[in-house]
Amino acid sequence: MRRASNAQLARLPAILALLLAAGCARRSEPPLRFWAMGREGEVVEERVREFERESGIRVEVQQIPWSAAHEKLITSFVGQSTPDVAQLGNTWVSEFTALHSLEPLDARVLHSAEVHPQGYFPGIWDTNVIDGKLRGIPWYVDTRVLFYRRDLLKRAGYDSIPGTWQGWRQAMEAVRRLAGPGKYAIFAPANQWNVPVILGLQRGSPLLVDDDTRAAFSDTSFRRAFEFYASWYRDRLAPPLTNNEIANLYDEFARATFSMYVSGPWDMGEFSRRLPPSLADAWETAPMPGPDGESSRLSLAGGSSLVIFHRSRRQDDAWKLIEFLSRPEQQVAFYHACGDLPARREAWADSALAVDRHLHAFRIQLERAVPTPKVPEWEQIANRLQDYAERVARGASPVDSALAGLDRDVDRMLEKRRWLVERARHASHAGFAP
Repeated sequence: MRRASNAQLARLPAILALLLAAGCARRSEPPLRFWAMGREGEVVEERVREFERESGIRVEVQQIPWSAAHEKLITSFVGQSTPDVAQLGNTWVSEFTALHSLEPLDARVLHSAEVHPQGYFPGIWDTNVIDGKLRGIPWYVDTRVLFYRRDLLKRAGYDSIPGTWQGWRQAMEAVRRLAGPGKYAIFAPANQWNVPVILGLQRGSPLLVDDDTRAAFSDTSFRRAFEFYASWYRDRLAPPLTNNEIANLYDEFARATFSMYVSGPWDMGEFSRRLPPSLADAWETAPMPGPDGESSRLSLAGGSSLVIFHRSRRQDDAWKLIEFLSRPEQQVAFYHACGDLPARREAWADSALAVDRHLHAFRIQLERAVPTPKVPEWEQIANRLQDYAERVARGASPVDSALAGLDRDVDRMLEKRRWLVERARHASHAGFAP
């Protein structure tokens, strides 16, 4: 072992003093403010304490119920009291970007040793890219797959869910015949927009056109998908009911009132806990079937991202926290704590995720997850879509008139956006910024 020189030993007290001063300075700083929602806000505490020990940066985690999260974020923006870093549902990223409240993260990712775009599912990453700039880093992910009764499907002559719409439809008809009167093949709640949107995206519909300023639900691609969806109710493959009209989803699944259901990872635990032990091995998950084979088997890109607010004076420290929580080992630990699926592909090599047969469908589906239109009006549009979908499911409106009405309503919602885009175009042609 090499001995320290006399000169080095002489400098040691000064070095120790500098380190001590730096540590004192860190302790005198106010803590980094981190807002996390729901269950995630509870379980992230342990990960944050580990970050504090490693970095010396103090963090104050504020847990916010999901039911109050959006209002609190908007209030904090108006009151200029946004946190340094926060968890944000990825359908909210476009809204807070439009408010000019989120920092772009492209340059930080470019120089990061921890965060690389190729480590993430492409569709999930894309939900954070607004107008060409990266505004968030995926923290955990979700998508929708098909839950089904494997035992009933096998009795109907199928070993697994067919990959095409045609085969899927035939399997639904076979299951319905086997089940008998009063039973259905699938439950697709008539007051939810997710399924018709998934089918539309699979058919290649953009949902919105002209720089996301006009609706495209009457176009051929979405109309064909919506007709496929409407046929389930017309041909009694699905009951025309909302989720509020089903007393207990899991009991009805166990009674074989229906054998298929489109849902997300949050239902994995519910199916495991609520189905009787005799059906513990009778349910399965599968990637969504598509109209034209494997490449069309798309689903929704969902989850939450971590963002840095523009007003933060601790943006470098906030980025260090994001990098820490993005490490694959931290993502695995977070999954074990709360069951949220990791955003990092590397984390899926963990044995707990790799051997779970129900998670296998999610792993495949996440590679084929695509975002919905990244406009602040999307949630409002989706709510309107589900109103029209319910009318069609209940037989109160034909498909064509429902889609024409939906287009009219959505075009009105996008009127201001259309005006802003037109103004920007005119300004560009005139040679000056709007």
